[in-house]
Amino acid sequence: MTAEARSAQAGYAGATRYRWYEAVPFIVAIGFYFAMPDYLSLGSRILIFVLFALSLDLVLGFGGIVTLGHSAFLGTGAYVAGFIGAYSPVSDPIIQLLGAVLAAGLVGFLTGCIILRTKGLTVIMLTLAFAAILLELANKASAITGGTDGLSGIQVAPIFGRFEFDLYGQTGYLYCLGVLLVAWYLVRRLVHSPFGTSLTGIRDNASRMHAIGAPVYWRLVAAYSISAAIAGAAGALLTQINQLVGLDVLGFEPSGEVVVMLILGGVGQIYGAFLGPAVFLVLQDALAKQFPEFWYLGIGIGLLFVVWYAPTGLIGLISRVARRWGRP
Repeated sequence: MTAEARSAQAGYAGATRYRWYEAVPFIVAIGFYFAMPDYLSLGSRILIFVLFALSLDLVLGFGGIVTLGHSAFLGTGAYVAGFIGAYSPVSDPIIQLLGAVLAAGLVGFLTGCIILRTKGLTVIMLTLAFAAILLELANKASAITGGTDGLSGIQVAPIFGRFEFDLYGQTGYLYCLGVLLVAWYLVRRLVHSPFGTSLTGIRDNASRMHAIGAPVYWRLVAAYSISAAIAGAAGALLTQINQLVGLDVLGFEPSGEVVVMLILGGVGQIYGAFLGPAVFLVLQDALAKQFPEFWYLGIGIGLLFVVWYAPTGLIGLISRVARRWGRP
């Protein structure tokens, strides 16, 4: 083995080594479960949007693919899980989840093969267009989707045949946390692999990656498909927690909000996808109670301060403060 190969191998080993602080989000989530039992429905929503933001970070933060239509995959997963639960005898939540993941991943692959042949603003417009097409299809097929009334009558069996979804949201919260843990592990392994390194190389300089023979297009398609599958899992969780699917899951609002959440937390840093949705949704809940008509104003002002004073997001700000305190 050459010195360069040994150095690269050592670099990968160092990157994949787990640090103690990586457990902090999950420790906080477990602490929330015990400390805030009356807010577990909000906690489940936070975990679902963390998963959704994590899927977006894979393509936006590491692949450099700007998309404003990520709700297409959230909605695909939500509706597929809903169809399985409403129109088939299968009520097992794990099977519904896997069906949603496969369907969203397939939609991501098919649309990615088209979208990723373009660049710049065309990519953004095409992602919006595909999400709008799926929204209109769901609206027109109201006989099976429920249209504006939503898809109801979704049957979700106890998890592993033992843990029923309860009114207090305890089972749902732990279920969402378990799915998030699996997705985080997969994404972390992916971004710290040679594939992830090539993905960031494509983000930084696609022409140079072409020059060294990297299959740029197909790597972007693969990342886009994986991201879509993870977003589909988030959609399935929404369906199973609410046992209802509305057209809003395919709208622009989830796509726009998850971009804001990711910018707030920090793009391309994995853990920005944890912090951004938590801060955004807690602020949303608090401000909506105090100022029902103007809560978005508070979110906007907060985002401006983050962009001005923490351009790399809250995670970047925390990292800078930690480094400063760590200096002798």
